[in-house]
Amino acid sequence: MVGTRKGAFVLTSDAKRKDWKVDGPHFAGWEIYHVKGSPVDPDRLYASQTSAWFGQIIQRSDDGGKTWTQPGTPPGEPTTTPEGMPKAESNKFVYDASPETGKPLTTHQWYDGTQHPWEFKRVWHLEPALNDPDIVYAGVEDAALFRSSDGGQTWQELAGLRGHGSGPRWQPGAGGMCLHSILLDPKNPERMFTAISAAGAFRTDDGGKTWRPINQGLHSQYIPDPKAEVGHCVHHIAMHPARPNTLFMQKHWDVMRSDDATAT
Repeated sequence: MVGTRKGAFVLTSDAKRKDWKVDGPHFAGWEIYHVKGSPVDPDRLYASQTSAWFGQIIQRSDDGGKTWTQPGTPPGEPTTTPEGMPKAESNKFVYDASPETGKPLTTHQWYDGTQHPWEFKRVWHLEPALNDPDIVYAGVEDAALFRSSDGGQTWQELAGLRGHGSGPRWQPGAGGMCLHSILLDPKNPERMFTAISAAGAFRTDDGGKTWRPINQGLHSQYIPDPKAEVGHCVHHIAMHPARPNTLFMQKHWDVMRSDDATAT
């Protein structure tokens, strides 16, 4: 599955990966920030379709990409308003501002060092759960983590990430302040890793209730404190498929590795 600035593509090959079939573009002319399939149901795909003009749309396929639906729109209803704007609950990502969970955390650091309100812009990453095709996580801009348990119809923020304490010190990188990586530990269902530009990487060991920064060993010479707990411009993180305690990181121009589940 491939997301581009001109649409989404589904590529399939023979067993030797010699002959390929290219299907697409789906959503031609739209920016597709991410497309990913469920490891439980190979026909269940999720896509983040976004536009500076029309906004964010979540798309879902239940037949391997042959057809797509906006999961929050009842079957038979139009997918847009009379004005042509996308509708449906599946496109609503509302930051949690409740005193119990959101705390409420409403601002982050801006480019000039001032505080700036959190504003939802788009979904950068969709991560289907390892054990349920209807559970999917979304990493968004401005950086936050959301979860859907109904196949992308509705979304709720896991506010413990923004609310753990360092949120007001997160700031956007050149491409915005985005949560672009979500990793699920296949051997520990309570453990999850995320990465944010420009804040750093974070880990939860209780299913997303509480989080802690995992940036020990990172050094970024152009921030006020080169060894700060947060503020690092992490571009991507990836997990070794057989050893979930081994992770790799692209941090701006550095390539990093951890062999102790990001303790160092």
